[in-house]
Amino acid sequence: MKHLIKIFVFVLVVSSIVSCKKDSRPNYQFMPNMYEPVPYEAYGESTAFANGVEAQLPVEGTIPRGFTPFEIANTTAGYEEAKANLVSPLAAGQYDEDKAKDLYNIYCGICHGNKGNGQGNLVKREKILGIPSYDDAGRAINAGSIYHTIYYGKNAMGSYANQLNEEERWQVVAYVLTLKADLEK
Repeated sequence: MKHLIKIFVFVLVVSSIVSCKKDSRPNYQFMPNMYEPVPYEAYGESTAFANGVEAQLPVEGTIPRGFTPFEIANTTAGYEEAKANLVSPLAAGQYDEDKAKDLYNIYCGICHGNKGNGQGNLVKREKILGIPSYDDAGRAINAGSIYHTIYYGKNAMGSYANQLNEEERWQVVAYVLTLKADLEK
């Protein structure tokens, strides 16, 4: 008899717990702000900041993580300084020719040609003119001048500093020097 009473009480407790649960009604949330954050509009108004705008500029002097500032100026003197002093930080084992070739073909080959001879698709279609070959006699380019040109751009060529990170720029520089050596053979 005692076992029968225990079983009855157990069934009563379990059935009362199960019967109180309704899936159509949400459960109670204790501390709902932890689960449902208050959304902010990026360019909305806000009383949280002195200027009343939600989006704020970074603190002056900060740089993005992984970014190394380029200290050489975007001037002719800066170009000459880069040409004279700037050398590639890539070790011989860090140069990945396949990756460099892909980057070059994506960003540079459209104008300079996949062989560096100045005969890219845009030149062939006469969309832009005057792209010299890497082996032209008047072009005494080296790693520093190529990097400076990729970083800042030169003449009609724009900057590729936003498209390529520092390591990728040096990969492209090494590949351009390889193309230059192949054209000069």
